Amino acid sequence: MVDTNWGEQGQCRTADPDDLFVEGTKQNRAKALCGGCGVRTECLAYALDQRIEYGIWGGMTERERRALLRRRPTITSWQRLLTSARAEHERTHATVGELKAS
Repeated sequence: MVDTNWGEQGQCRTADPDDLFVEGTKQNRAKALCGGCGVRTECLAYALDQRIEYGIWGGMTERERRALLRRRPTITSWQRLLTSARAEHERTHATVGELKAS
């Protein structure tokens, strides 16, 4: 079973779902909603792992997700990969911040 509790914390939870399933230039407006969202990583990982074909998920369009999946066909768990990458990013930035403070 896939954990989707993160969806209750997404910035898009109060948006009209029709605003997230758009085409053309409207996609940029929908993607902007994802900027700064605290569960963007979980959302994108879910869409990639579940091979969701439509809509904006984690700040990416369906075309962008398909291209990413084609570039990285050996990834078996996007959730694991993206969570690890985020943890490493946060650890690295915390270390840099600590060095600047000293």
